[in-house]
Amino acid sequence: MPSRFTIIDAPSILGLRPTGVEYLPEALKAAGLMERLNADYAGRVSPLPYNSERDKVTLLLNPHSIKTFSAQLADRVSSVIRRGRYPIVLGGDCSILIGNLLALRRLGRYGLFFIDGHADFYQPEASLTGEVADMDLAIVSGRGPDVLSNINNLKPLVRDQDIILFGYRDGEQAASFGSQDVRNTGINSFDLTYVKELGITIAASEAVKKLLKDELLGFWIHIDADVLDDSIMPAVDYRLNGGLSFYELSELLKIIGASDRTVGMDITIFNPNFDSDGSIAHKLVSSVLEGLSLIK
Repeated sequence: MPSRFTIIDAPSILGLRPTGVEYLPEALKAAGLMERLNADYAGRVSPLPYNSERDKVTLLLNPHSIKTFSAQLADRVSSVIRRGRYPIVLGGDCSILIGNLLALRRLGRYGLFFIDGHADFYQPEASLTGEVADMDLAIVSGRGPDVLSNINNLKPLVRDQDIILFGYRDGEQAASFGSQDVRNTGINSFDLTYVKELGITIAASEAVKKLLKDELLGFWIHIDADVLDDSIMPAVDYRLNGGLSFYELSELLKIIGASDRTVGMDITIFNPNFDSDGSIAHKLVSSVLEGLSLIK
């Protein structure tokens, strides 16, 4: 039976480095993601050449190339959504979020359910690397250089009150590097400690309720593989102790899916170079598929 799902490959490393995350789409498809979803395929949005030098004005890596890539990805995502399909965008690094939310911003007011081990809320001058994957949540919420935060004069791509940040555990580390604090904003923050205290079912339900408001046409799901516990997801570039289990990720996605308000998702940062036998990819795919079972 045909499904609503459409896969888009977006293997950009412009917001990180060419470490291996560019092979994420092929690894997850090889693990059965597309076949088991019975998804169709909307092709590959090819990233531009990588430049390892930080831009002198913005202090970012590849800002203008990311802007161009984001516009191309937004066009692809928009066309899928207009066909009544549910896009699943396979990164790449977290900077692909910009293009996904640009697509939605062009269509109206949407929310964001941001599932990540890091808050990704650095300002450029606090980032040691200039990697936009350090600051994608800040950028889509209208912070940072206009070249990325104000594409098409649509700043912000998503409003603070329409964002859930879920499962992050880098608060102390980010503060030590001088990152701006996401807790000083209107973003709804559920750090890992709070999620574990409540339990995944209550935490997820509480979070989803904050996005069930009439002003929103729906919301996007962002999944960074490093939200998972380091002991089961070592195939990421920036590792942190702790995290969610595969079961907790599945339950979280089920509760989100049951809301019937999610319009698409992306998966980022999984690095197949650290998964020599493909076993981690298979577990990640199984967890995501179980979680998507309530999305029709």
